[in-house]
Amino acid sequence: MVGPLLLAAVVIGVLGATLIADVVRRTSDRVLGGALGAIAETVQVERGEVTLDLPAAAFGMLENGERDNVYYRIAVGGELLTGYADLPAPDPATLAVDVPRYRFARYRDQDVRIAEVRRALPRIDRPVIVQIAETLDNRSALNRRLMLALLVGECVLVGAAALLLRPALGWSLRPLARLRGAVEARDEHARPDFSPLDAGPLPSELRPLARAFDRLLAQLDTATSGVRRFTADASHQMRTPLSVLKVQLALARRGSGPERTEALDEIADAATRLERLVTQLLALARAEEAGVSAPLEAVDLREVAAAVITRQFGQAVDAGIDLVLEGDETVAAIVPGHRTLIFEILSNLIDNGIRYNRPGGTVSVTIAATPSATTVAVADDGPGIPLAHRDTAFDRFVRLGPGSGPDGSGLGLAIVRSAATRLNATVSFGDVDVGLTIILRFAGVGT
Repeated sequence: MVGPLLLAAVVIGVLGATLIADVVRRTSDRVLGGALGAIAETVQVERGEVTLDLPAAAFGMLENGERDNVYYRIAVGGELLTGYADLPAPDPATLAVDVPRYRFARYRDQDVRIAEVRRALPRIDRPVIVQIAETLDNRSALNRRLMLALLVGECVLVGAAALLLRPALGWSLRPLARLRGAVEARDEHARPDFSPLDAGPLPSELRPLARAFDRLLAQLDTATSGVRRFTADASHQMRTPLSVLKVQLALARRGSGPERTEALDEIADAATRLERLVTQLLALARAEEAGVSAPLEAVDLREVAAAVITRQFGQAVDAGIDLVLEGDETVAAIVPGHRTLIFEILSNLIDNGIRYNRPGGTVSVTIAATPSATTVAVADDGPGIPLAHRDTAFDRFVRLGPGSGPDGSGLGLAIVRSAATRLNATVSFGDVDVGLTIILRFAGVGT
């Protein structure tokens, strides 16, 4: 940071030198012009002749400590009236009447500053030129003194700034040190701490950094919470089928004949339930995956629904359930989304409709497109969900069916809601008297 300070000092020095030179020139010219005016005013015409009375005060104005030499010249036309004949004379045609002009010149091996004016006198047809000149010692001395003062001032300021720079930076960066300390203090905790940082009051420049870091901590907290929740859910839900498997394996080892066959059937059933549970847990983890989602793509709802029905047709036949896809096929149902998530939503909704339906019932998938939204409604003829329990139906591991109903993990509707949230879609219950209807709604018109 000292480098920019020195550069700024050089720039200020150059500008200051230019300003000082201009001020010295203007100030000295003003004094020289005053002496010129005092002399010019004494030039008169008497009886057809040009006369003058040189005032002593005019030359007294130019006295200074450096004892500059002063020269003057008054001429009528090209004829010298008084003064120094060899003082460089101007061209009268280039001078305006009664308008002083200043110029530098070389006279007697010295640099001089000349002030000159042209007078027009009555009854005199020739121009009267009045000149006064002085050497530049006083101007140079004044310029040197002012430049020295500027240089000393700059050196003092730059030196003081350089000395105070380190303590000033240390003082100004204390909030950053507190922020670093708040981050390092998290290492002392037994478990990761993702709460917002408490670094005290921060300057405006560091607040965006602190807010960004807090947002990062919040994202990490969400991600780790999801991992912990998934681990807890998996361990909790897998405990029961694994216990059943161990018991039935023990019975199969000791038993024989029908007992052995029954135990093997129980083992197969427990393995199926375990497989379904693992599949649903993985689907839920994918649906709740944190981070930036992939760009939405155009998805044909009718094509996805047909694919899900085809895959689950065997399950419906085994359960004695009819699967029906309804809707106007001439109207396209294209929505922005992710095909995998939509497939997962419809799979869970149709699976629930089959599993919790009455024997001989029907599961219908109806696709509709309106000016305001595109919807997929999955309806069944089963017992449905009471109105009092619908608020909790989308929670994890909530099973609202009768005690004698099919085994389940209570994750199906939780997967549906989580996946719909990632698709910016909504899930709601339909208003029906018999069975259950769940509606997946995408904002906008299907195209």
